[in-house]
Amino acid sequence: MSLFDVAGKSILITGATGALGSVAARALSEAGALLTLAGANSAGLTELVESAGISDAAIVTRRPETPDDAAAMVDAAVAKHGRLDGVLVASGMNKPGAIVDMTVEDFDAIMDANVRGAWLVCQAAGRVLLEQGDGGSVVLVSSVRGALGSDRGYTAYCASKAATDLLTKSLAAEWGRQQIRVNALAPTVFRSELTAWMYADDERGRAAREGVMSRIPLGRFAEPEDFVGALIYLLSDASSFFTGQVMYLDGGYTSC
Repeated sequence: MSLFDVAGKSILITGATGALGSVAARALSEAGALLTLAGANSAGLTELVESAGISDAAIVTRRPETPDDAAAMVDAAVAKHGRLDGVLVASGMNKPGAIVDMTVEDFDAIMDANVRGAWLVCQAAGRVLLEQGDGGSVVLVSSVRGALGSDRGYTAYCASKAATDLLTKSLAAEWGRQQIRVNALAPTVFRSELTAWMYADDERGRAAREGVMSRIPLGRFAEPEDFVGALIYLLSDASSFFTGQVMYLDGGYTSC
């Protein structure tokens, strides 16, 4: 079990107040990791730290929108904890809409949040990990929609997650010799602000739920807590020979 030990590892989480980011923060803190939590919601970050009893965390109230934002997150981790060992890029967004109605601004916002932001964090983190010279682990958040299309107005989202998958594989190849592992978690629907509309008791929500559920062999949607085991695996030494992979946490959705 020592292979799964993350105690003392310095881990940066972006999008820390989101559904996945906050669950990750709580679980990793309980496991003894040293955290740097980044997000735009200052009150949300404070509430997370206090409610979860997360001690000695570095807090960065920024989104990864510019190189300076990403560098500030990584620098905060190093300043607080002396080094950087792992990164979870859990920030992102979606705004569904038919392609004929979607504005270029909405498309750009989705691509910026899901691809550009992840790329910037990887760039800043990579500079530190390469300088440290003793490896590390980067975890991006993709989706089953990186491999599968959708009829729900996801042209921008699907494209962004396909880009995330190839960013994962490209960085794993680029950094492999330096023992920096890069992998992606790819869930299907799980409860979050982005999917709240699918849980609504209206025709649109019910139709979406029924359509997705019919293809999940395990017969349920995921909860953010379902990703904790995989995340600890990816950020620990247990995954020391696992890189460049898109790990589908989808209840079997992509097997059908």
